[in-house]
Amino acid sequence: MGLMQLSDVLWQERHLLELLLFKLEEEQMILTSGRTRWLGHATREVETVLDQIRDSELGRTVESEAAAIELGLDPGLSLLSLAQQAPAPWNELLHAHREAFVSLTSEIVELANGNRELLAISHRAAQETLMSLQESVQTYDGQGMTAATAGSAQLLDRSF
Repeated sequence: MGLMQLSDVLWQERHLLELLLFKLEEEQMILTSGRTRWLGHATREVETVLDQIRDSELGRTVESEAAAIELGLDPGLSLLSLAQQAPAPWNELLHAHREAFVSLTSEIVELANGNRELLAISHRAAQETLMSLQESVQTYDGQGMTAATAGSAQLLDRSF
């Protein structure tokens, strides 16, 4: 019974990792489109899925302990160790779960790093735009002629 419950938790966690990958891809599409209006929503959705994954990991730990005890093994074994010592067909299923976790985690890390890089580029572009505005803003002097000012008013797009 412990291996079945562990497998159920692992399926749930795989689903959440796939959902996280989807949400990160959504976030990347928003970043690459340059239309950042929904970026805050996308980021909150990513954080929500991350919270669900943390909760799921706790459930996986509990079920892994129970499965290890059921198999007469020491608690605290890794998923790989459980898979190596579980009877058929559970060993194959646990190995498949582990391979899926490794693959999904790799994709998630790559996409998250790409999103961080896109955010950094966007941030730099916004800073450069603000700096260029600061240098080129001109106002009128007392005689009606245009003159650059040191402390001029500036526009700030709060959507970034």
